[in-house]
Amino acid sequence: MKRFCIAASAALASVIAAVVPAAAWQPTKPIEFVVTSGPGGGTDNFARIVQSIITKHKLIEQPVVVLNKGGGSGAEGYIYGKGAKGDAHKVVFGTNNAYLLPYVAKLGYKLSDLTPVSALALDEFLIWVKGDAPYADAKAYIEAAKAKPGSLKMAGSQSKDTDQTLTAMIQEATGAKWIYVPFQGGGAAATQLAGGHVDSNTNNPNENIGQWKAGQVKPLCVFSPVRLAKSEPIHDGKGWGDIPTCKEAGLPLESFQMPRTVWLPAEVPADAVAFYADVMEKVSKTPEWAEFIARTAQTARFMKGKEFTDFVAKDEAANAKVFKNEGWVVQ
Repeated sequence: MKRFCIAASAALASVIAAVVPAAAWQPTKPIEFVVTSGPGGGTDNFARIVQSIITKHKLIEQPVVVLNKGGGSGAEGYIYGKGAKGDAHKVVFGTNNAYLLPYVAKLGYKLSDLTPVSALALDEFLIWVKGDAPYADAKAYIEAAKAKPGSLKMAGSQSKDTDQTLTAMIQEATGAKWIYVPFQGGGAAATQLAGGHVDSNTNNPNENIGQWKAGQVKPLCVFSPVRLAKSEPIHDGKGWGDIPTCKEAGLPLESFQMPRTVWLPAEVPADAVAFYADVMEKVSKTPEWAEFIARTAQTARFMKGKEFTDFVAKDEAANAKVFKNEGWVVQ
C-alpha cells in the first residue's frame, strides 16, 4: 500500500507538471545595462533614462546597474555581450552600429553573437550650417557645394559611421562633394561648426540644440519622411516642427534614421527575450519616456519581434550598399 501511494503521488506530480507551464523567466540577480558609448553620449543617455524609468515604476525587481563600454566605436560593448553568451542578465544598449560595425572593421564579434530584443526610438539627422551662413535653405547649400566640389567641409562623429554614411548618401543623391572631417562625437562636431572651422554637420537635434539656441548654427532640413513634432521655439521663433524635411527642400533622399536598440547575448532563453521586450514596451508608454523623446527631438517608435528584425534587415542592406560603394567593407 505504501509503495502504491508513493507511485500514485509521483504519477500525479508528473501530470501536474505536464499541464502547468513553467513560470516565465525572471532575473535572479542584478542586471547590467551595457552601454556601447562613453558617459554622456546618446546611447548612455538612452540607457540611463530607461534605467530610471524601470526603477521609478518598479518594472524589474532586481537592481539595474549601468556599465559603459564604448571603446572601438561601441565594439567593446558588443564583444562584452558576446562573452556573456547565455547570460540574460547582460543587456546591451546600442544603435545600428550593432550590425554595421562588423562591415567596416575586423572585430571580435558578429551580429549572430547577439539576440535582438527591441528598438525604442529613431534618432533624426539634419543638415546644420553656421547661424550666419548665407544659405536660406538646403537646396541653396547643396548648390554651393556643387559649385565648389571638394572645398566645403562636412563634420561628423567618427569615420565610416552614421554621419559619414549619410554624407556619402547625400553626395550620391545630389552630385555635391564635401571634405568629410570626423570628430570624437557629435558634441565636438557641433563645437567645430559653431566656431566656423567647418561648413556644416549632420548632427542629431540634441547634439546641436545648444548652439541653435545661441544662434551659432541653424538647421536646413531633416532626413525624415515627415517633419519633426511641434515644439516650443528654440531660436528666432522657430522650433523643431518648423524645419522642412529634406525631401521638401528638394533633396532626393527622403529618410535617414538611426534606431536606439536593445540586445541580449546569444543563446539566452526565449522567454528572457520576451521579458525584456515587455519591459521596454512598458518603458516606451510612460510619460517620462515621452518627455525624453520630446526633449531630445527623437521619433518614438517601439519595435520588437519581426517588426524589429525586418527593420534591421532593411537598414543593414541600405547601409551596406554605401559601404561597398565607398570601399569601406573589410575583407
